[in-house]
Amino acid sequence: MRILASLSLPLMLPMSAMAAATSPPASPDAGVGDTIVVLGASLPLPPGAPAYGSSVIDRARLTDEASDRVENVLKDVAGFQQFRRSDSRSANPSAQGVTLRSLGGNASSRALVLLDGVPLADPFFGSIPFTALSGDRLSGIRVTRGGGSGAFGAGAVAGTIELASATRIDLPHAAASVFHGSEGAVSVAGSVSPDLGGGYATLSGRFERGDGFFTTPASQRVPASARARYRDWSVNLRTVAPIDAQTEVQVRGSAYDDARTLRFQGADSTSEGQDASIRLLHRGAWQIDALAYVQARNFTNRVISSTSYRLTLDQRNTPSTGIGGKVEVRPPVGPDHVLRIGIDTRIADGQLFEDAYSTDSGLVTARRNAGGRTRTTGLFAEDDWTIGRLVLTAGVRGDRWAISNGFFQERNAGGVPTIDRHYPDRDGVQATGRAGALFRASGAVAFRLAGYTGFRLPTLNELYRPFVVFPVTTRANDALGLEKLRGFEGGFDLAPAAGVRIGITAFYNRLDHAIANVTIATNIRQRQNVDAIVARGIEVTAGVTRGGLSFDASYAFSDSVVHGSGLAAALDGLVPAQSPRHAGSATIGWTSGHNWLVLGTVRYVGKQFEDDLQTSVLPDALTLDALARVRITRHIALVVRSENLLGEMVVTRNQAGSTDLGTPRTLWVGFRLN
Repeated sequence: MRILASLSLPLMLPMSAMAAATSPPASPDAGVGDTIVVLGASLPLPPGAPAYGSSVIDRARLTDEASDRVENVLKDVAGFQQFRRSDSRSANPSAQGVTLRSLGGNASSRALVLLDGVPLADPFFGSIPFTALSGDRLSGIRVTRGGGSGAFGAGAVAGTIELASATRIDLPHAAASVFHGSEGAVSVAGSVSPDLGGGYATLSGRFERGDGFFTTPASQRVPASARARYRDWSVNLRTVAPIDAQTEVQVRGSAYDDARTLRFQGADSTSEGQDASIRLLHRGAWQIDALAYVQARNFTNRVISSTSYRLTLDQRNTPSTGIGGKVEVRPPVGPDHVLRIGIDTRIADGQLFEDAYSTDSGLVTARRNAGGRTRTTGLFAEDDWTIGRLVLTAGVRGDRWAISNGFFQERNAGGVPTIDRHYPDRDGVQATGRAGALFRASGAVAFRLAGYTGFRLPTLNELYRPFVVFPVTTRANDALGLEKLRGFEGGFDLAPAAGVRIGITAFYNRLDHAIANVTIATNIRQRQNVDAIVARGIEVTAGVTRGGLSFDASYAFSDSVVHGSGLAAALDGLVPAQSPRHAGSATIGWTSGHNWLVLGTVRYVGKQFEDDLQTSVLPDALTLDALARVRITRHIALVVRSENLLGEMVVTRNQAGSTDLGTPRTLWVGFRLN
């Protein structure tokens, strides 16, 4: 178990060894020029990528996490955050957007999340379907903070999170696990991975359910208060077929379904999705990475009044579709250069259907339908130039974007139209780029410097869907403009001794026209583009490995401030909502190889403000997780897991004193077969 700190890993560990051990996302094979090929992996990592500084989470860490949830493993990377502190068992699915560097709480993702190169964000909400992800299906995760260029770079204003599927060398031919946890929780997972000719296939599935815990503190509970029940499943089929010694095709199909209850009886939400993708990789002199994907998603949500405890809004149907693809070519331009040229496109189409109810009579008062389409198509080029110990890298993108077919309609209970708005189409061209330098002063010291720009389109949710977290109503805004990032960073990476890794990064990011939920009246907010959010800070990563003992830690200090005018003038100089100044994580593990493992993880998140006006505070929280695994036969291991072992009260929502809590002390016992 280890978190490999910073992308200057060539200083600390040969890329070929990483490929053989964990097959990390962006460089699963080996260093450029190596002949090692890992079936089912991506193209090699360009040599200039370490200039942008990253963290890598390996497969061992993904499969030995106390909560067994990918979103919680990502908290090992300080600065990673979701809109809420809750995980995918007790958060609203549409609010699970992710960001980095405290660039402001937003239910849409400001970080680009990719699985084998395919964007994962919901086409309508921009949130990430974490219940569809499972650590045992992955070989590793690479987290790169800061604006991104390259493929699908539009949308990577806070950074890029690249997930890579487990490859042939990672996968046993059969694996299974079964766990029983607190509050009637059950988790069952399994996979089979047979060889097929020269390739292989993996069929995996997971089911989990739990009676849940009360998110409402005991002092605030009412007869209508409910436990955060959850029930979800996912299935995934991935096949990898070599065409020749240098070419392979990767095909994926997946489906998931997720049902949750939040806070009150009847406050039920569901989300579902079906995804498919096909990818062609050619590793010859002309390297090629081509993929196409399609996503079908849906979401429902019932809002219960916190005063009458009756249904006030039924978001009964939110179908959306995502379609996209890319072609990237790396032509042979000499041993000192790695040139990437490509094109990518993403189209998101969706709409909502919802009914508003009177909390007095229980009858429908309005029926609403809204939606639209967004599209980005970009050309990109990036070149890495190696000059002895110095690597220079630079890339540019040009994107054509469009927002179209936007509308909002409302009818009364009798079906008579009361609102019928059709919004004008918009489009434009946006140029972005990045550049960096990596200097390896010695085998133990490397310096890096980078600058970048980026942009993000508003999501369909932000443009057209109002929502209610009773009693606060947040209005949509069809006039929202693009978020645009400018930033730079510098840092160094040290390997002062064998098994010791240290990385330090200082950064400055400015997100112009950041989309925020701005208070415009009592209990009424609207999504607005504020002038900017400026974030600056320091990130530290460290790791030590000594025999069976390992220690990994990360810390992020983020000083974020809002610049606002007009309707957002009251926000000027304030800290963005949901943005802690301090965040840290440390994991210590002790293992004797496959026989047993004991590890503990301490995570700290500083206090943050719930709302834009800083009227409600979420206190800081320190949690301890633990895991023990003991092999009892050659193929069976006993696993005991504990989340929030000390029972820390983690406040996840504070609306004028009305609060929600995160995961309490939770125990799991189970077995793994592989």
